[in-house]
Amino acid sequence: MRYRTLLLAAASAVLLIAACERSVPPSPETAGKDWPVHGGMGANTRYSGLDQINPGNVKTLGAAWNFDLGQQRSKGPPVVLDGVMYVAAAGGNVTALDAKTGTAKWIYTPTGPGLDVRNRGLAVGGGKVYFGLTDGSVSAVDAATGMHAWTTYIGDGPARFGMFVSAAPAYADGKVLAGLASGDAGIKGRFVALDAATGKLVWQFNTIPHPGEAGHETWPKDDPAWENGGAGVWMVASVDMKLGMVYFGTSNASPQYGGEVRPGDNLFTATTLALDLKTGKEKWHFQALHHDIWEGDLGAPMVLYDQEFGGKTRSAIGVLRTDGYLFVLDRATGAPIIPVEQRPVKQNARLHTAATQPYPVGVDKVGPECVEKDLIPAGFEAACYWDPIDFTQPNMIFPTSARYAPMSYSPRTKLIYISGMSGGHWIRRGEDPYFFSLPGIPGMKSYGILAALDSRTGKIAWQKKTPYPMAFGSGTTATAGDLLFHGEPDGQVQAFDAKTGDVVWSFQTGGDATAPVSVYEVAGKQYVAISATNRIWSFALGGTVAALPAPPAPPTESDFAGRIFATDQVAMSANIKSIGVIKDAEFTDEYVFEPMRIRVEAGASVTWKNDGKEPHTASSQDGSWNTGAVAPGKTATVKFDKPGTYTYVCKEHPWTYGQIIVE
Repeated sequence: MRYRTLLLAAASAVLLIAACERSVPPSPETAGKDWPVHGGMGANTRYSGLDQINPGNVKTLGAAWNFDLGQQRSKGPPVVLDGVMYVAAAGGNVTALDAKTGTAKWIYTPTGPGLDVRNRGLAVGGGKVYFGLTDGSVSAVDAATGMHAWTTYIGDGPARFGMFVSAAPAYADGKVLAGLASGDAGIKGRFVALDAATGKLVWQFNTIPHPGEAGHETWPKDDPAWENGGAGVWMVASVDMKLGMVYFGTSNASPQYGGEVRPGDNLFTATTLALDLKTGKEKWHFQALHHDIWEGDLGAPMVLYDQEFGGKTRSAIGVLRTDGYLFVLDRATGAPIIPVEQRPVKQNARLHTAATQPYPVGVDKVGPECVEKDLIPAGFEAACYWDPIDFTQPNMIFPTSARYAPMSYSPRTKLIYISGMSGGHWIRRGEDPYFFSLPGIPGMKSYGILAALDSRTGKIAWQKKTPYPMAFGSGTTATAGDLLFHGEPDGQVQAFDAKTGDVVWSFQTGGDATAPVSVYEVAGKQYVAISATNRIWSFALGGTVAALPAPPAPPTESDFAGRIFATDQVAMSANIKSIGVIKDAEFTDEYVFEPMRIRVEAGASVTWKNDGKEPHTASSQDGSWNTGAVAPGKTATVKFDKPGTYTYVCKEHPWTYGQIIVE
């Protein structure tokens, strides 16, 4: 490991070391002058008690400073403690800045083959800064100097592709709390508590129960499917110090769509877990999705809030499922505060689908139940939650409503703010349960949804449609000034009126501003901070730093993506290999042009060969050419004299797309 420290005044260093030794403030829901963890406080409400900036004066909010990270990029919120800001960036450094001026104090860079800081955030407390690494480790550096303190590997066996600590760690009670991702790569998930001073393991909880552990019976008997079971942790944990409990959610089972090899509910995938903070023992769990075959990760950090239900104040936890439903549970017991019922769902016996799925009663859903047909290209079919998708359904678009964008909660408005979307994604799986792909296609549309739900009833108080999907972005940060802050991929940082959802302020950062917003105070002045691509911005009333030119506008409709091959030969049907994160798998795809994208010179002829079992036709969408029906084993050739870009489809199977670039 190596570190680089910029010159510090000795007196400032002494004060900083003393300040950093203090723990995270104890308020369960409200961040004050500091923002020391990803969600502001352990409750992950993303709510600041600062009210200096409000709808009456927000128009005078301007940039106080910005800091250029160079080639680094940050997607996590800056954290702030006692006037010092800490930022994690992919590429991959941890940087400490003066939170008032943006002046760098120190920069730390981990060293090692391919070693990188995960850029989704960090935590500060106990005199150290904590962050995850791409090799499945958690690391800590001294908050005052940036000197390496410790690194602890929490991985599942030897470090390998796809296994990393993705989410920001949490810090509480002298412990660093972190989960292992990614279940997509076939790991056995886990969540750990490390001693913040030494990095030594305090306890470990297996999110895929091992033989003899409660929940192992929900996996098939005498079958090793659990050994690659998944249940990685992508979200930062929430902590209730009064109850002495830590809460987090898990991701999908593995293989993601191969339900046939793992009959049963497959605990603890797609599950909320509540553990004893001191021992790591399970207090309760709630599985939001039984026998997941849709990659139904719980990704949005869970919100802890105290609220009156039926005339009695309850300690609640809000759990957001990927279909846009919010579950409200008692965080001491896991019992539903808003009732939950089991509803029958569509079945596929081969995939061992669960007979029912849980639904909160009377709660409004964020986003449509099914893919809106006008959002998907011709030739595809719109699916609904939770339609089974098997290898016999090659053209199904599955809906997306919510993913990992963090929620926020305001005790002033009593609203929970959810960032979602309406859109979908194409799931292609093969007859081999370990083969899958999520191919991109041109013409897929989507839009964003910002919704405010009454935290007592789950009813939508207001809802706004936005140009860009919000489910994967910055989410919202609420303040006691009745504002919501949010960043967009077009570079705009926005403030919404928390009571109405109306936009009351915006600023152009010049980069992708989809990282979560942090709010803090230094010397009596309130600041609002965000990462935008490779630049950290901090805003205050009266700030005078100029905005930057807007980046290229993100598309609102998908286009072709992936490699372009210089060839004049295209196969109709092909043998496709998976990325092999669990094991190598192959799939003979009858409905594919391979390569999908090619480049030729004007005057060249392109030949299509049908390697499949059915007739196929390559037909230009503009009607200018087609091959005619090509029988299995036969070929057809078209000459291209005119430069241009041609999109074409299979006439018989119009979800099969290809592209030719003629130069």
